[in-house]
Amino acid sequence: MPSTILIIEDMQEVRENVAEILELDNYNVLMAADGKEGVQLALEHKPDLIICDISMPVLDGYGVLHMLQKREEMSAIPFIFLSARAERTDIRKGMELGADDYLVKPFDPMELLHAVEIRLKKSQRLRQELAPDINGFSSLLNTANGNDLLRDLREGRNVNSYKKKQIIYATGNHPAHLFYILKGKVKTSRHNEDAKEIITRVYNEGEFFGYKALLEDSTYQDEAEAITPAEVAVIPRSDFETLIYSNMDVMKKFLRLLTANISESEQHLLGLAYNSLRKKVADALLYLVRKYNPGKTPGFSLDIGRDNIAAIAGVAKESLIRTLGDFRDEKIISIEEGCIMITDEKRLDRMVN
Repeated sequence: MPSTILIIEDMQEVRENVAEILELDNYNVLMAADGKEGVQLALEHKPDLIICDISMPVLDGYGVLHMLQKREEMSAIPFIFLSARAERTDIRKGMELGADDYLVKPFDPMELLHAVEIRLKKSQRLRQELAPDINGFSSLLNTANGNDLLRDLREGRNVNSYKKKQIIYATGNHPAHLFYILKGKVKTSRHNEDAKEIITRVYNEGEFFGYKALLEDSTYQDEAEAITPAEVAVIPRSDFETLIYSNMDVMKKFLRLLTANISESEQHLLGLAYNSLRKKVADALLYLVRKYNPGKTPGFSLDIGRDNIAAIAGVAKESLIRTLGDFRDEKIISIEEGCIMITDEKRLDRMVN
């Protein structure tokens, strides 16, 4: 299926010229005459790539890029500035704001087509889910540079095995590695002054963790612990930094992960502050089931311990056990040998929403 490209350009002649070039190369084309219209079309159609002028009425190109990058579902779309502004400061500003490329008018048609093709290929690869094995990180390296940037890293990779409840890193440690889960489940958590644990996030196979402190150049604000026996690939900090600082696409990927995690954490904290006991427990169960059984495999059950579920819900273990008993009596869940199965997900959903 041909890719769809949105052109945002106030000069009709330039707009139609770019459209004709792209259509001859079998792309679907959308056109907008100003930045405001361009944002509306982008939100409505979610194109595969955006080509945008900078100097436009109503909303300029910088404003378009800023508005689209604020939305998680739009931030991954490749964005190319096409402008008559040829000063180094203009080009640098465009790239620092997050543009993937910057072409100067008048442009060469082949240069335009080449830039579009390269950006679409990289975007397609980066959107693919990383495989939950050692090749997941390798695919990211290949996508970033088109070659084996860190061949020695992949061939000599350290894989650490952790027992259930074993600490992977502690609060206050200085980060030295990026972590990638090959097998098992991992949680990050914090403790208040009374030593009560609050789980901030759980991670599954095929997910990175520990990158927040690396990106912020700070110490860990939480601790990571294996919920189940786990195998974790350890990527040295120096190699991670080499990768992200040499490639904007990979940097964007980790920033999107960070943004999504912050948004999820904010919603979780609001729930801890204002939800009732039943709603907190229902929310925690739904979160865990959707996290660890995204494909909705029949017969899936939760077996991560009542302590962990209570820490995610932000309730006392005794309150959790009592509420789970109520849910079982109401036939919302079933419990067999300590494992929890959701039997009426719709009722849990209604309880939360």
